[in-house]
Amino acid sequence: MTLAGFPDAAPLAGLAGGVLIGLAAAIMLLGAGRIAGVSGIAARAAGLGGSGMERSSAWAFVIGLPLGALVIMAMLGGIEASFASPLVLAIAGLIVGVGTKLGSGCTSGHGVCGMSRFSSRSIVATATFMATGFATVAAMNALGLKVLQ
Repeated sequence: MTLAGFPDAAPLAGLAGGVLIGLAAAIMLLGAGRIAGVSGIAARAAGLGGSGMERSSAWAFVIGLPLGALVIMAMLGGIEASFASPLVLAIAGLIVGVGTKLGSGCTSGHGVCGMSRFSSRSIVATATFMATGFATVAAMNALGLKVLQ
């Protein structure tokens, strides 16, 4: 399936990924009584506070994220990906970390788990994430910088 104007889009893969993220968040909430906020879980794994889950469980969750992606990549025969330089990635990671701390959570905690619970704080946070993303892409396009390849 293709979308007009987006020949490389994979809406069914996106739908499947969204269903799996929602299912994982529901299992974590119903099974462990915890919100699947990745920033809080990562902070807990690193020993910086964060989520109230056991540190070993936090490590299992954090390690499982890239392992799950590797399993899918192996099943599909690899993917084609390009990344910014390590310096740009490090700076971007620090900026996201600061935003996560200021926003009391990340897109998984607010956007997936918070919005599904109709949390007004999460709705505002997610609207802010999205508006900032839209503005960043518009600014980069206006400056002639390539956002998507």
